[in-house]
Amino acid sequence: MTTRMFGEPIQRREDPRLLAGRGRYLDDLGHGALAAAFVRSPHAHARVLDIDVTDALDVDGLVAIYTYEDLPERVADPLPLLIPHPALTHGRTGYPLANGIVRHVGEPVAMVVATDPYVAEDIVDLIQVNFEPLPAVVGIENAVRAERLVHDDVPGNVGAHLVQEVGDAPLAVDTAPHRLEFRLDIERSASTPLEGRGVYARPDASDGSIRVYSSTQTSTSVRFAIAAKLGLPATKVEVIAPDVGGGFGVKIVHPWPEEILVSWAARVLGREVKWAEDRREHFVSSAHERGQVQFVRVGFDDEGRVLGLDVRFLHDHGAYTPYGIIVPIITSTQLLGPYKVGAYRAEFTSLYTNTVIVTPYRGAGRPQGVFCMERTMDRIAEHLGRDRAEVRSANFIQPHEFPYDQGLVFQDGRPLIYDSGNYPEALEKVKEMIGWDEFPGRQEKAAAQGRRLGIGLACYVEGTGVGPYEGGHVQVDSAGRVHVSTGLTSQGQGHGTVFAQIVAEELGVPIDAVEVTTGDTRRFSYAVGTFASRAAVLSGNAIALACRRLREKALRIAGEALEADPGDLEIVDGIVRVVGNPRTAIPLRTVAVLANPLRYAFDEEAVRATQFARSSGDDGPPVPEDDEPGLEGRDYYSPVRSTFASGMHAAVVEVDPDTAEVRILRYAVVHDCGRMINPTIVEGQVHGGVAQGIAGALYERMAYDESGQLLNASFMDFLMPYATEIPRITTGHLETPSPLNPLGIKGAGEAGVIPVSAVIASAIEDAEGIRIARMPISPDELFWLRRRAETGEVERTGVVKSDRAP
Repeated sequence: MTTRMFGEPIQRREDPRLLAGRGRYLDDLGHGALAAAFVRSPHAHARVLDIDVTDALDVDGLVAIYTYEDLPERVADPLPLLIPHPALTHGRTGYPLANGIVRHVGEPVAMVVATDPYVAEDIVDLIQVNFEPLPAVVGIENAVRAERLVHDDVPGNVGAHLVQEVGDAPLAVDTAPHRLEFRLDIERSASTPLEGRGVYARPDASDGSIRVYSSTQTSTSVRFAIAAKLGLPATKVEVIAPDVGGGFGVKIVHPWPEEILVSWAARVLGREVKWAEDRREHFVSSAHERGQVQFVRVGFDDEGRVLGLDVRFLHDHGAYTPYGIIVPIITSTQLLGPYKVGAYRAEFTSLYTNTVIVTPYRGAGRPQGVFCMERTMDRIAEHLGRDRAEVRSANFIQPHEFPYDQGLVFQDGRPLIYDSGNYPEALEKVKEMIGWDEFPGRQEKAAAQGRRLGIGLACYVEGTGVGPYEGGHVQVDSAGRVHVSTGLTSQGQGHGTVFAQIVAEELGVPIDAVEVTTGDTRRFSYAVGTFASRAAVLSGNAIALACRRLREKALRIAGEALEADPGDLEIVDGIVRVVGNPRTAIPLRTVAVLANPLRYAFDEEAVRATQFARSSGDDGPPVPEDDEPGLEGRDYYSPVRSTFASGMHAAVVEVDPDTAEVRILRYAVVHDCGRMINPTIVEGQVHGGVAQGIAGALYERMAYDESGQLLNASFMDFLMPYATEIPRITTGHLETPSPLNPLGIKGAGEAGVIPVSAVIASAIEDAEGIRIARMPISPDELFWLRRRAETGEVERTGVVKSDRAP
């Protein structure tokens, strides 16, 4: 078997186990555990006056009922604000159980523990909570008006306000030859992974420890959070992420109230306790994202070059801010995309509303930023009567200009400096793939047949691989198996395949000999988590560095055994051999034996490591002072700043002239994530992201009424695309290696979703000749937009009369 694995499109190694039903997800565990269930608020804003549990006390199977007053001091404290920021002047977080007031539908008020989940849910229905409803703040416009407050001590409902700027953008806009001003809207959506949240806790009374299984994107951080809340040393807490059925960002939040409460109850009761979220709970008590209103002023020259861009936007962060203001920071910085703008100013206000919290969802602020910038590029092209691709090309950063400093501070607190890319080549490639230059003729023919076709284009740059660090540990055992562990978690990305490919390449071993473990604090204690397209960049490089440590030791030990210079040795298919003389060789498994001096032999192979099998003439210690037993390596990778992947998407759509239904006929993607470890997995990530992007452009939205009730909190009402709505996606790749890390890689996990709303809006607008300034867009909305255009409320040039920023 070849050991050249890096860059090979091998099949995912995880799939046979999962497809055969041998996966172990959270709810597959703990069948004998007690079950937790939660009384949740039916009101968006209310005082909790009284909780009456009388009717529940005599139910067979009841174990315990807890309200806020039952919680000890640390558990009762507010949940942590995970990412503080100086601009977040009024950060607020909730309590594990409501402390006298609720601020969104679905907020937990009481916890029930019972012998099984059905009994627990029945008991929940018997608990009577007396609420005093309060006026709710729903929607960005109501939050801005601040006639009502979500938090009495937060003036104007403003949690944060931040300005970043380079140059004098207002002046550059005002003095530019051409100027435009307009408003854009993006509505709320949510991750909706196949598997909701869940936690299962197993206490050990004999030593006071606890093992917690959580469907999380960050097991090590959950571990430290539980330890802090329960007053335990971290060494007494183990957290394991089993198979996780999707995350997409919502499971990076930690600790969720349920993770703390279930762990605490398990220790108090001395019993195993489990909670698995149902679908409605996920809609009303986890997290959403996307909702923004954007006001754009742009000035440009006759060629379409942007001289000044002044963007102000309002961001809805829901009832609390546990994850800080990362999402709007990303929007404000990633909005610039692959362009060099003469002067830039981004100002955002992040607002409280009586709705579910807003935390990163795949793309994490980038789809909103790209929608803003790409709609701006289309407006410029229309204003000048120029080709949309030409206008983009006129603004591109050129390949020779890297590294390119945008002059802003990114979400990791580091400078926004693009490391590498080739945007002109990506544009030419995607134009060829979609048939851009030939499309006007095709569009004209279709129009003659009564069909409405349109084509759209969007570009993006994605900051990936944010710090602070990840680590990797690699060990070769005496059977030649290679055990790899890293602390971040997996939710379907194919980590078990790509990390094994890195190890096989670095160590020269068969990939079938490599076993990968992620998200288990027993195997790796220090990590940050899986988010921001960082797993391959951070853990991939850490594992590669660990392999290099191991390889250096293996060659030294093998050199001693073979009486050869380590520099003359290579490892091929798990055999260490002399270059040019493959018969002079030693298996890596034997090197692993020799790396661990033994007193006792357990098998024939181990005899070679015992004291009487070694040379008696060696006066040094069996383990040198600067060494340690075993054939293993551990290392960490901490980036100086983020790497920046990029891409271009294009689509052809057809809009039904009667029903306004949008059908995507063709979709093309060109993506650059540096050196690809596995092209097949990269394409899978891109395709999955495009599917979610199409969902966000045409189907998915969170529909709240004025009282804060989520009207579509079920899969009956929350629209998602079927496979029939997702087109065949043509994918092309560029590889501009990152100079910032040893492997030259960038992230790929979120790329597919980022520009899709902008692409689809551009294509619909091209088909209809009507301005598309709000996403998602439904057939009903497009139908009425046509009617408004017919009456003159929406001009055929696409400018809505009331769309100027106040």
